[in-house]
Amino acid sequence: MFARWLITAWALALLASPVSAEQKKRIDKAADLPRFTYKLDASLEQTVRDPALFAAFATQFRRDTQSVLDGYEIEDKSTLRQLIGSLTLLDYLEHHPDAALAGLAKVKALQEKPADKLLSGMVLGSIIAAQQQTGSADSQAYLADVGRRVGSALEAMPFDVIANDVREQKASIEIMSEALALGYLREVLQPTVDQAGGVLSSEFAAALIGARYRLTTVLPLKPTLIATYTDYLARHTVVKPDIWAARNVELPDTGPYTPVVVGIWDSGTDTALFKGRVQPDKTGRPAVIAFDKYSNPSSGELQPLPEAVKARLPTMKSRTKGFSDLQSNIESAEASEVKKYLSALKPDEYKAAIEELRLAGNYMHGTHVAGIAVAGNPYARIVVARMEYGYTLKPDPCPSMELSLRDAKAVQAYVDFLKANGARVVNMSWGGDVAGYEADLELCGIGKTPEERKALARTYFDIAKNALTKAFASAPEILFVTAAGNSNSDASFDEAVPSSIVLPNLLTVGAVDQAGDEASFTSYGPTVKVHANGYQVESTIPGGERVAESGTSMAAPQVTGLAAKMLAVNPKLQPAVLIRIIVSTADKTPDGRRVLVNPKKALMAAAVR
Repeated sequence: MFARWLITAWALALLASPVSAEQKKRIDKAADLPRFTYKLDASLEQTVRDPALFAAFATQFRRDTQSVLDGYEIEDKSTLRQLIGSLTLLDYLEHHPDAALAGLAKVKALQEKPADKLLSGMVLGSIIAAQQQTGSADSQAYLADVGRRVGSALEAMPFDVIANDVREQKASIEIMSEALALGYLREVLQPTVDQAGGVLSSEFAAALIGARYRLTTVLPLKPTLIATYTDYLARHTVVKPDIWAARNVELPDTGPYTPVVVGIWDSGTDTALFKGRVQPDKTGRPAVIAFDKYSNPSSGELQPLPEAVKARLPTMKSRTKGFSDLQSNIESAEASEVKKYLSALKPDEYKAAIEELRLAGNYMHGTHVAGIAVAGNPYARIVVARMEYGYTLKPDPCPSMELSLRDAKAVQAYVDFLKANGARVVNMSWGGDVAGYEADLELCGIGKTPEERKALARTYFDIAKNALTKAFASAPEILFVTAAGNSNSDASFDEAVPSSIVLPNLLTVGAVDQAGDEASFTSYGPTVKVHANGYQVESTIPGGERVAESGTSMAAPQVTGLAAKMLAVNPKLQPAVLIRIIVSTADKTPDGRRVLVNPKKALMAAAVR
């Protein structure tokens, strides 16, 4: 039930009637939020397209969401942003501009990251103002006014703070299409609703609001927003400073250093790319343990690909590079192909296209992570702990007690293998949470009610969390390094694992960019002790090509690599000491949100221990 951490997001919330704090029930975990269901009399696409059908759904959704805001004490700002954001979009879609503007202000006040505080509500606020100014929502005057307002708002903001976010927004607009806007509803949620007798839970209900907003408001603005972002970025070409080059340390090929076994617990590693830096097993082959996505023993250091997929691997790699170039605002041939491909996607092509892109990302992920973890360290020796991530739109496999128990056994088998092969530091750029189990149960048609699914999800999740915690604790000599996650939320509130687990030999890493500014996607919270570069980090993918990718998946192996270098310098260091040195030598930022690792300082401290 674990997946590589993916970048996800769409805006969402609003109004509250006065209720005294004494009457409210406190919400300490995301899983404690109440659940609701919605009986739909038409298909999801019809509901999204038809104003009357959408209004009937929206009335129920507003009532339930408002009841949560009124009846519960929620301190988690990410949850409040989602709830208030959904109601804000509803206010806009139902032609209540003043209420929508008030909602945007509330969401903005809840933002925590510098770029989010600046950009929050900018586009929708500009849309509302342009509609009020021109009295239209589709005229040329309206389109031009939206572009002018967005451009003017961007000009008033510090470029170095918002640059990455603007590039990401431009990239998301460039690939947008009706097929993408409605594809998830058509291919994933509609079958779920059909098998549930026309019922959709609140777990997925906000997706209808987002789809209608994209379909009716954002898509018609696509050329305008692309032109505005393109013009802005063309006039602001200053490259952010790279703080990591000056901090980086590469160990020389010779010297008083000790080989260090580094576990890459991920989707598999193309060991042929790391000659001389792979730990052999007793037969002299690369040391590998593998389980498939059903937690059955498997073999091979890379996920097996069907023959049809193998033939398309060059295209899959090209599109991976294209996505990376889009995120960096690089106008390459690969970026142009990706934009054309996704923008022209037909409804019946959505499922195959998205599943292939997911499979490609999974297949390449582990090798990319490994390249980061062993960079600049000739003494690193890779051991491969290969797992398979699901990539299909419908969960496969579906959650079950049998699968949960197999997962638990596999987790311990991975750790036992890593111990047996002398691993000293292990990278884990993956994770999951209790909400993921609950969502998969609904998508699989398991559980008659939200309450039943909630109970099942808790049971399966607790088995997984307990197994991970027990397995990590059984190897106190290994430092486990994990990615914080890419949901821009509190990992502890979400109960994300492994990132919310607290152990003396586990270190959770958040992501910043090359200048040390907080990445838009990075999760945070009390267990996130340090931050490293996770924005457009270049590394190797199977076959040897180089690609830049972003995510806390790329930040964690930076710290794994640092710990491996520290162990090469001083193999006596134990996990608790490694963590203490890494954290104490990191540079804390004035805002208190980031603790930037400093490899030079950490290695100097390790050498004198």
